[in-house]
Amino acid sequence: MSTSEEISTLLVTKFGTDPEAIRPEVPLHRLRLDSLALEELRLHIEDRLDVDLEDVALTSRDTVGRLVEAVQGKVTA
Repeated sequence: MSTSEEISTLLVTKFGTDPEAIRPEVPLHRLRLDSLALEELRLHIEDRLDVDLEDVALTSRDTVGRLVEAVQGKVTA
């Protein structure tokens, strides 16, 4: 499963996000992810993909694509 698919799965299963709404250009706040939800998502991603995202700065204004890029950068590092 790709990083993008893993993140999409987490958004759907943990946050009830509509799968149709998850597109690279969509800002995270449009998926109803506030700072607390982003922190929770970060922890889920770290657990699922066994990566450390502590130094990745993301806000709800970032897009799904930016989130995927940041995580892929850590997975391949």
